[in-house]
Amino acid sequence: MKQRDTLIVITGPTGVGKTATAIEVALKLGTEIISADSRQVFREIPIGTAAPTEEERRQVRHHFVAIKSLADYYSAAQFEHDVMEMLPGVFGRSPRRCAVMCGGSMMYVDAVCRGIDEMPTISPEIRTRVWGMYQDCGIEAVVAQLELLDPEYLKIADPCNHKRLLHALEVCFQSGQSYTLLRKGQAKARPFDIVKVGLNLPREQLFDRINRRVDAMMAAGLEQEARTVYQLRHLNSLNTVGFKEMFAYFDGIMDRDTAVERIKKNTRVYAKQQIRWFAKDPSVTWLAPGHDAADRIIGMAGV
Repeated sequence: MKQRDTLIVITGPTGVGKTATAIEVALKLGTEIISADSRQVFREIPIGTAAPTEEERRQVRHHFVAIKSLADYYSAAQFEHDVMEMLPGVFGRSPRRCAVMCGGSMMYVDAVCRGIDEMPTISPEIRTRVWGMYQDCGIEAVVAQLELLDPEYLKIADPCNHKRLLHALEVCFQSGQSYTLLRKGQAKARPFDIVKVGLNLPREQLFDRINRRVDAMMAAGLEQEARTVYQLRHLNSLNTVGFKEMFAYFDGIMDRDTAVERIKKNTRVYAKQQIRWFAKDPSVTWLAPGHDAADRIIGMAGV
């Protein structure tokens, strides 16, 4: 007899088909979906974040989709707290005591599966200070500050992950301590079983899907969506693929066709980053999306 609740995690690179598979799994199990996408939480940008459609959300109840405004602050730590509070209710409503978590935001997935270290809440003043430094002086200024405040972190940090470098500096300023000192990296025990599945495709197929999805987004109105939020382009929530390129087009930095091609390229780069991140996790079982993927995932979960 099943003794513990089960969280089924469906992750992998952008554009691979996670949402469709998660909906199929959730429908077959009679449960709900936790979205682990750091941009789908914002209600104003459903096209650019490929958020579940109204029809998909009518089929299966989705949590953490369109719950915040672009100006609201939301973090992986808050996501961990909110999901851990919500999961008992989701398990209780499920006849098989299970839930599905779907998304490719690496820190959000890790926050729930492993937990993240307790970090100070970053004040608006500190966030504005660090973001202003980055905008005015470039990432080099941020790195220079980290060299003074936390050289140990710089030894292991990804120099291309500007968002992570900015956050590390925010923590240093806010806490008065090094980011390294506050990072313990120890997984937290969870009161439920976790079955983690990664969906992936051969690179050529994945990139073709990404390119076609960007075309579909443009046809669905991504340009107009970006124009609607253009006046908010300074917000960190819009510092993301799809909107950065559209804003550059609006500013006359590149033409429309170039912006669309740049979105495709940058999305492919992000997909490769996701694959590299999740490939380091030995608990992930990799599958190809397809007609039998949902049944195989349910079989693996044993629910």
